[in-house]
Amino acid sequence: MSEPKLKSVLCSSPAGLHRMAYKEWGDPANTNVLVCVHGVTRVGDDFDALARALSDRYRVVCPDVVGRGRSGRLRDPALYVIPQYVADMVTLVARVTAGAEDESVHWFGTSMGGLIGIGLASLPGSPIRRLVLNDIGPVLDPVAMARIGDYIGQDIRFKTFEEGAAYVRLVSTPFGPHSDAEWDKLARDVLVRQPDGRWALHYDLGLAAPFKALTPQQVAQDEARLWAAYDAIRCPTLLVRGEHSDLLSRATAEEMTGRGPKPKLVEIAGVGHAPTFVRADQIAIAREFLTG
Repeated sequence: MSEPKLKSVLCSSPAGLHRMAYKEWGDPANTNVLVCVHGVTRVGDDFDALARALSDRYRVVCPDVVGRGRSGRLRDPALYVIPQYVADMVTLVARVTAGAEDESVHWFGTSMGGLIGIGLASLPGSPIRRLVLNDIGPVLDPVAMARIGDYIGQDIRFKTFEEGAAYVRLVSTPFGPHSDAEWDKLARDVLVRQPDGRWALHYDLGLAAPFKALTPQQVAQDEARLWAAYDAIRCPTLLVRGEHSDLLSRATAEEMTGRGPKPKLVEIAGVGHAPTFVRADQIAIAREFLTG
């Protein structure tokens, strides 16, 4: 099949305009659209294997959420929050479904991408018709949020790509078993060479600002809003959990199956947070649900 096209769309925030880059796989005339959205420090390239496999049925659109990868950066880092990301995705969906009689899409969201999916799928008139939530739910742990803020706010530089790749592999251990080639790609997707020749992770360190500003009270309020949004979802939903996930507990996953869209739950053995869907067996899970 042909290689993906790199595109971008102009989005708006209270601080001004920014561009969101995205990869588009498959026939550009295909009106069956699948949007795949990554985790907090990852990029749209994470979905290359999934997109390549599903582009026989879909035009697969994989954005770099603002502040990551090829996308622009926000002038006000306090705006790196789910409502802004949802607004950006509304703009993206309008772009990729322009001229189509049916403006609906299917959605695959890993971690943060799943939270964005919950936000968008909960809205009246949402374009999402099928939803995959990959290892994420409405429960937010204040300690985990603080840990994430501390981790993503560190300006870590590496003398060589190999040094950076070893770091990515270490912090990504919960992804589960991967081949050396798969680990290499996971690193290449998020490492970028700096003007001084060193390597760094390809995102705005300002992403940490909203995490660092969180209080336990704010986390509790955000969690209540997420549950309310989740309970408002009406489209068919698949919930995927890594067996050893520390972000989506089994108790939360089981509660989710009885609320809101009452999703089917699939647990992937030997994996923590989060399954990467680069292997054929995981891709088959997504294909079976999405193509129904």
